[in-house]
Amino acid sequence: MQTQPAAAPNRASIATGRADHVIFIAVTLLYWSTLYVYVPILPPFMSESGHSAALIGIVLGSYGLTQMLVRFPLGLLSDKLNKRKPFLILGLLTGALSCLLFTVPGSWLWPLAGRIMSGVSASAWVAFTVLYAAYFANGEATRAMSNISFMTVAGQLFGMTLSGWLAGAYSWNAAFIAGIVFGVIGLALAFAVKEPKEGVARAPISLAFLGEIVRERTLVQVSTLSILAHGILFITMFGFTPLQATELGADKGELTLIVIAFMVPHALVSLITGRYLAPRFGIWNVIAVGFAFSALFTIAIPYSPTLGLLGLTQAFNGFAQGLYFPLLLGLAIQPFEPAKRATAMGFYQAVYSAGMFAGPFIAGFISDRFGLKGGFWLGGAIGLAALLLTLWWKRAALREHGGIPR
Repeated sequence: MQTQPAAAPNRASIATGRADHVIFIAVTLLYWSTLYVYVPILPPFMSESGHSAALIGIVLGSYGLTQMLVRFPLGLLSDKLNKRKPFLILGLLTGALSCLLFTVPGSWLWPLAGRIMSGVSASAWVAFTVLYAAYFANGEATRAMSNISFMTVAGQLFGMTLSGWLAGAYSWNAAFIAGIVFGVIGLALAFAVKEPKEGVARAPISLAFLGEIVRERTLVQVSTLSILAHGILFITMFGFTPLQATELGADKGELTLIVIAFMVPHALVSLITGRYLAPRFGIWNVIAVGFAFSALFTIAIPYSPTLGLLGLTQAFNGFAQGLYFPLLLGLAIQPFEPAKRATAMGFYQAVYSAGMFAGPFIAGFISDRFGLKGGFWLGGAIGLAALLLTLWWKRAALREHGGIPR
């Protein structure tokens, strides 16, 4: 693995203290809790309302489609304005609004509108990641992204764990109302987030500027892998795994246990993969192992005859996906100076949103025709394709003695 000289702390990392980190962490946890407090119950909620798997796939996929259209422009605007904090505020506001739309009874168009609004909210994530990277020294992008990946999964875990319990103890709408509350509290706290001054002069964004970013080989490679990674995620836990659980007889409370089985290993591994696993075993190797196990345990989902075995597939899948997500995220911005990071992150997140859209969208139609088994086989095939690409690019990087570290 290539080694890099230690970087001196930048002005941003010196200007932020423990309290600033705590506030940012709290806002991030609330942000992801708002976005994910209803995710496990959304497919069963729509299925119980009489909607087909294809229609459920369209609603689920609209989340990613919205981000494909919005994330990159937000990154451009953030870099042009040299501001991140206003976009944090936008994310919390639209997240609370999305949960409100889900509570409107009647047509399936309301869940679609809510999911589209949640896609707008999730598009603000580009500002979260770049702002948090500014809290660290210039050479610590991987460490920063490992930390923020843990915050992401922790917030998702908290929201998704509450989801089934609230729906079971009260009603479907209880989860949506909780999301509104989280969003409003997070919105209030977001005004207290400190945005470090990056201390760099910014030229106007031009086509040449954009071309320089999108031609960066590392960014193109990790963006491609991330499309596939998010396709798997939004077919499985954030897609049709809850429906598989209900087919095995899971009630709303047992859905919570399935979520915990996936999210706890996912969170713990996300915390250590950038700090310990990648430096020891190599970035390419860790990513490859993650995709291999994710493909295997995605295919295993429809062949699990009991909820216990289904939970086991989720534990291994959560572990596997936690191996590669933080590394891909860190590599997306590592080659760029701070002035270009929001644009690079906006491109990266806009591109991988294609997987968030296409995965559940295609799997929904396949599941309508062949049953849920067909959708999970699609997820496994995507994982295999990602594994082959990872091994190919690792070999190329080693042969050239450059590019992405092994």
